[in-house]
Amino acid sequence: MQIDRNIILERADKKPILIDTIYSKDKTNQPVVIFCHGYKGFKNWGAWDVMAEQIADADCCFIKFNFSHNGGTMENPIDFPDLEAFGNNNYTKELDDLNDVINWLENRFENNSTVDISSICLIGHSRGGGIAILKATEDNRINKLVTLASVSDFGRRTATTGDLNEWRENGVKYVLNGRTKQQMPHYYQFFEDFKANEKRLHIESAIKRLNIPTLIIHGDDDTSVFINEAKELHKWYPKSQLQIIEGANHVFNTRHPWNKNELSAEFETVIAHIISFLTK
Repeated sequence: MQIDRNIILERADKKPILIDTIYSKDKTNQPVVIFCHGYKGFKNWGAWDVMAEQIADADCCFIKFNFSHNGGTMENPIDFPDLEAFGNNNYTKELDDLNDVINWLENRFENNSTVDISSICLIGHSRGGGIAILKATEDNRINKLVTLASVSDFGRRTATTGDLNEWRENGVKYVLNGRTKQQMPHYYQFFEDFKANEKRLHIESAIKRLNIPTLIIHGDDDTSVFINEAKELHKWYPKSQLQIIEGANHVFNTRHPWNKNELSAEFETVIAHIISFLTK
């Protein structure tokens, strides 16, 4: 396997993006899988590396990256040393990041027979699932879509949490990261950007416009994003496949750090569904 970690995608007037790739040097026309992490996430969280290796073993080119404002840095891509960047993140920045990653992969693998840049599947976890849905609707380069414990609505998370007047007056509100114990800032620009782009960021409208193979995966013991959100996505796009993983929580019974070469039984089931979907 060809494994390249922490490739720096430099961008004019934008924060850089860190990217990992894994694919076989001995196979040809491997389809591309791009993974989008979720809120308070990063590309090397928990079992994501094991997931990447298993899907790459199924003859795919797996790409994962850190959103530019996820709170990591080029020197320390794990956890959140840059809380100022975290506080200035928003949904449209993440859509822009994903677009730049797709452009990057097209340039990197152009005229490279090992990778089929005309076959791109997005996989998004949690908030990243919502971003993946929106991008798949906007961009005809996307051929397949997989959501893992995805949210179905950004509005109910953005416009109805906390006191908007207090948020506007203070310019910032904080959310405790239970694992790192950091107070994570959210500047009011997040809400302003959402309201300015509310139509574009409406997941229900977006998924109803989809016309590509879509797999929706969710655990029935998810207390972070309840399973009804997966059922909403499936209802709005009935041609999608819905796989409910019994006994699985929001991260399919893994955690960070994940110092094993194997996955939980529930996550193994998830990967089996993904590989079957990708190889059809």
